[in-house]
Amino acid sequence: MSRQRFFSAIFMSAVTFLAVVNNYLFIAVICFLTAGGLYEFFYMVKKKDIPIYSYMGILIGLLIPISIFTRFELTKNWELLFSVIGFLLILFMQFARQDNRNAILGLSTTLFGVLYVSWFFSFLVKIRLLLPGIEGVKLLGFILLVTKSGDIGALLIGTSIGKHPLLPKVSPHKSVEGTAGSIIVSGLVAVAVRSFLPLEIDFPLWQIVLIGMFFGALGQLGDLSESLIKRDCGVKDSGKLLPGLGGVLDMIDSLLFSAPAFYLYMNSTLRTVQ
Repeated sequence: MSRQRFFSAIFMSAVTFLAVVNNYLFIAVICFLTAGGLYEFFYMVKKKDIPIYSYMGILIGLLIPISIFTRFELTKNWELLFSVIGFLLILFMQFARQDNRNAILGLSTTLFGVLYVSWFFSFLVKIRLLLPGIEGVKLLGFILLVTKSGDIGALLIGTSIGKHPLLPKVSPHKSVEGTAGSIIVSGLVAVAVRSFLPLEIDFPLWQIVLIGMFFGALGQLGDLSESLIKRDCGVKDSGKLLPGLGGVLDMIDSLLFSAPAFYLYMNSTLRTVQ
């Protein structure tokens, strides 16, 4: 690990810890990362000459986590209705354009960016609000530690003993050994922080290991999905927010799949025991 990557990782870890335990800093960091991730996504897509609506997409994307955090709901499943309204706004903007070439591609790509970055990432807010007070903080801490420890495991193990490429056409630097190590590390970390899970759910040890490995694997899938987007757009890093870590998307990509799945799993599990 380079010195730049090490100090950037320490800085982001400190910011993440403070954000997790403080309400207002939490939503501020979520909004900053959401806006940054959307900006990077739209910036990459523009390299393919797709007529997207980046500023409207960022605005819509920011309203999703804010509405969840403030518990603003016009109807049940408000996010879906909100996405439909956002699509209609983007559609009206397309009507005003003189050039209608690639209109469908531009509309669908803009909406995909909002769903992929903002909606998926906003599940971190839902996880934090799933349980009151410190219990919600601990639940959020569990999925963050399990997922991001998998990233660290993939990096360290992949660079030290990785010899067999995983998907070279998608990400030439990812190895089978690094991915396997990532999943194992996530499982071990899940056991180490099992006290972060709700006390009313009596998970056996083997199940906690499987939970950690499963969500660690989803984190690696999220990483690969962003690598696919970067490869398609012809860029190495999504941005240059922090030296050694790349852009916002490079930092949050592993959470984009693990967070929604973890929320749905824990929500259904808590309903079962209540």
